Amino acid sequence: MKTKKRSSILEQVKSARKQSREEEIQTHGKSINYRKVMESKKQYNRKKNKADEEVLPYLFIVPSPGGEGI
Repeated sequence: MKTKKRSSILEQVKSARKQSREEEIQTHGKSINYRKVMESKKQYNRKKNKADEEVLPYLFIVPSPGGEGI
C-alpha cells in the first residue's frame, strides 16, 4: 500500500485546531461546543408550559351504586 502525502497546509490547519482546542480546555476546564444553541430559561416556551400544566384526559367509567348503566 502506498502512503498518501499530506499537504503542508492541511497539517498547519490541523495543528492550529489542536492547539486552539488545548488552550480552550486550559481556560474553561472543558471543550466548548459552539454549534449548540442554548435555550433561554427566561424565554416563554409554549410547548414546555403546556406540558407542565396540562393534565391528560383520562376517562374512567364508575358504575353507579344502583347497578344501572348509562
